[in-house]
Amino acid sequence: MKNRVNRIQELKNFYILWSTQGLSQLGSAMTSFALTLWLYQNTGSALQTALLSVCSYGPYVLTSIFAGALSDKWDKKKTMLVCDTLAACSTLMVFGLLKTGNLSPWHLYGLNGINGLMNTVQQPASDVSVTLLTPKKYYQKTSGLRAFSNSLITILHPMLATSLYAVGRMEIVIAVDLGTFAVAFLSLFFFVKIPKVADDREKEEKETILKSAMTGLKCLKENPIALVLILFLAGVNLVAAAFDATLPAFVLPREKGGETVLGVVTSFAGIAMVIGSLLAAALPAPKDRIRVIVFTMLFSLTTDNFLMSLTKEPYIWCFAQILGYLPVPFMNTNLDVIVRTTIPVQMQGRVYACRNTLQFFTIPIGYLWGGWMVDKVCEPLMTSVDRGNPLVGMFGQEPGSGAAMMIFLLGIAGMTICLVFRKILKKYRYEEID
Repeated sequence: MKNRVNRIQELKNFYILWSTQGLSQLGSAMTSFALTLWLYQNTGSALQTALLSVCSYGPYVLTSIFAGALSDKWDKKKTMLVCDTLAACSTLMVFGLLKTGNLSPWHLYGLNGINGLMNTVQQPASDVSVTLLTPKKYYQKTSGLRAFSNSLITILHPMLATSLYAVGRMEIVIAVDLGTFAVAFLSLFFFVKIPKVADDREKEEKETILKSAMTGLKCLKENPIALVLILFLAGVNLVAAAFDATLPAFVLPREKGGETVLGVVTSFAGIAMVIGSLLAAALPAPKDRIRVIVFTMLFSLTTDNFLMSLTKEPYIWCFAQILGYLPVPFMNTNLDVIVRTTIPVQMQGRVYACRNTLQFFTIPIGYLWGGWMVDKVCEPLMTSVDRGNPLVGMFGQEPGSGAAMMIFLLGIAGMTICLVFRKILKKYRYEEID
């Protein structure tokens, strides 16, 4: 009991930041999901719907490397407060355009770009704040808790967004989002104290933004194990983003699909991640973190994609999501620990920003690729082939069959990426810094 009380005291600031920011992320995720439904219903295009995510990730990828340098220079708490406020203002603009009947896809693309830019600066500040608030002995536990909250968001946001969207359309979803923002903002402003980073402040002030960004890249280059893992996850993210772009076109037009089924299928991914997160937080540290990262992704990208693409029953799609997403928290937790224990804390803002650029630049590419392949290649192909073609036997010929074909191809791509990087990573050893 005494140890538990001591742990709560040591992690008090982390618990407040983690829980309230997680609540705000839930509200934002609900709005994003509801906007996806709104846009697909109004356009019927997988590519135009995927452009929402492209506009979010585009600024994030292009400016992350410089945002991390700014994050290391700026006060972490003030940075998070300002970025969250500006993102909330863009959500208010969506609400205003919706109420006046003027909301159109290009508005959403522009406002998603603003949100992506704010997240670019906010995330490295948040990541470093967690390091500053967490004693090293709790890294495994707090990484598991962060994975748990992300998983819980994945479970709840589609169900809550679908329910609220059915009752009050977009307006009520946005209102809930703004309420969660208010809770997170006030909690961070009044109750969380983030320590300063111990560093040479005079040298830091003289360092230009470009030089700071290059310093982050140099630090990452000097830690090749972290760099190779980040590039591996870039490949994984390419496949995962294309899958996310394809999923609405796979589920929504099906006879047994629709909005509710899409929400349920997405939620089962979150359920699996919650279970995986609890296991990742509770289990002892593995002997070989790199092996865990590679094999969890190999299992995830093959089982989910192959099983889902070759079946037409929603309950099997849900089971496929469980198999695909259960291992993900083990990957996230072990990668997070590797980065935190191989990169000096005073460099982590710059390195996390470089990681964001290198690891996530494939996400907008994946969304465009997935949406384009479904609209322009796979769906037209599946409607034009003869009924006796083996592809019809595998994927069917009703609406959504082309998306099923794309998901199957993504399974092959994911398996290839994992096997290639497994061979590359055998050359490296993981060693923690003092």
